[in-house]
Amino acid sequence: MIFCRLSLQDNIRASVACKGWHTGAVSVRVVNQPPWLMYFPKFGNLYEFYDPSQRKTYSLELSELCGSRVCYTKDRWLLLYRPRTHRVFFFNPFTREVVKLPRFELTFQIVAFSGPPTTSGCVVFTVKHISPTVVAISTCHPGATEWVTVNYQNRLPFVSSIWNKIVFCDGVFYCLSLTGWLGVFNPTERTWNVLAVPPPKCPENFFAKNWWKGKFMTEHDGDILVIYTCCSQNPIIFRLDQSNMVWEEMSTLNGLTLFASFLSSHSRIDLPGIMRNSVYFSKVRFFGKRCISYSLDDHRYYPRKQCYDWGEQDPFGNIWIDPPDDLSSIL
Repeated sequence: MIFCRLSLQDNIRASVACKGWHTGAVSVRVVNQPPWLMYFPKFGNLYEFYDPSQRKTYSLELSELCGSRVCYTKDRWLLLYRPRTHRVFFFNPFTREVVKLPRFELTFQIVAFSGPPTTSGCVVFTVKHISPTVVAISTCHPGATEWVTVNYQNRLPFVSSIWNKIVFCDGVFYCLSLTGWLGVFNPTERTWNVLAVPPPKCPENFFAKNWWKGKFMTEHDGDILVIYTCCSQNPIIFRLDQSNMVWEEMSTLNGLTLFASFLSSHSRIDLPGIMRNSVYFSKVRFFGKRCISYSLDDHRYYPRKQCYDWGEQDPFGNIWIDPPDDLSSIL
């Protein structure tokens, strides 16, 4: 019972104490699985899933997704949108479960949800720019008959566009605007606030052509993390210091691994050693043999000279998704 409560690092340390401790520690040792990169084909219904740890690709026929675009993913569930019919729905590609939502026109398709649609607390959130000082926030939940839209005033300018990033953390939605300001929506209290935190500071050469497409945001254990990239420079990672309300640059991830993609990004702890303290991007090179990553330990990209211009990437072409517990569902 004690070993079950230890982190992987402490589990390994405890296992070297003696043979008895080694047996107990190994019996409950868990190494997490990284998310898979799911590809949305331009034609047909064959969807590929790339496992970055094994460097393997799996395929699934998913006719249920015909005519839809991916919006967000969390806990193995996809949130999808059919532009022609304005249909919004959840889909689990490994169990084929579908959960429908009321029809709604997603102007920018920048939308997120708080948790699995099979749980009672699931909330779907999207924000739309009305003016520099007004945003329209729409919410919905499984079982609802319509979306609820409310206009909110901003104390600070907040431009909502297709380039926004959204994460759900500690009961609220964080939305990173085009210009780097952070809006917070509390779905329980239905309050909206733009934090008085100046945007992360980057070198001037980061703000080149298509600079806004190279931003990513995720969360881990209550921390909000933002990744800024530039095709000619190493990525910069910022953490929101919520006590001092400033963005601080991170020189290490302390063993954490980040998985960045345009629509949603993820974080993992206790991955295999070679993957730790790195950022994995949603681009695979060398005929599917290697995912582009950046190591904070080595201060370099892998493979070498593989820094990428995200302005050339199809924003709806792929997304990181949690893998199934049982591989038999796709074999």
